[in-house]
Amino acid sequence: MLELKRLSHDAVPAALSKAERYRLLNEPAMAESICLDILAVEAGHQQALTTLILAITDQFGHDTAGRHTARAQQLIPRLEDEYSRAYYSAIISERRARAKLGAGRTALARDWFGEALRGFDRAIALRPGGNDDAVLRWNACARTLQELPGTAEAVEADDAVIMSE
Repeated sequence: MLELKRLSHDAVPAALSKAERYRLLNEPAMAESICLDILAVEAGHQQALTTLILAITDQFGHDTAGRHTARAQQLIPRLEDEYSRAYYSAIISERRARAKLGAGRTALARDWFGEALRGFDRAIALRPGGNDDAVLRWNACARTLQELPGTAEAVEADDAVIMSE
């Protein structure tokens, strides 16, 4: 097996910038690799962790078995604050939902969107002042759910189950 070269501490800011650029160029595997190099030098680097989570979730459309989902979820405990853990957990669920929707798996997408909404609700409760990112994501998920066929019927069925408990 090849031994990987170690990134220098001084190169971390430029490497992080490159990782973000590769994400924008739709090359998430390159962004992921760069983030792994950064984390090999600075294991707790929060921006590298969040960029890595996003780079992994950028690959959801190519992952039918959910392998990327598990990899992204394993990174969540390494985030330092509760808000970030809630927010990025919800991002993972939202992106999984959108990947399922793109694959024509509407029922599964609806389930993942429901999980995302619950996660964004947790993040909204924990958000720092002036940070409404979770609100924006919650609204985007809600709008997408409202457009899905059968959503109104699924919500009514869920309400009926709750009322019977």
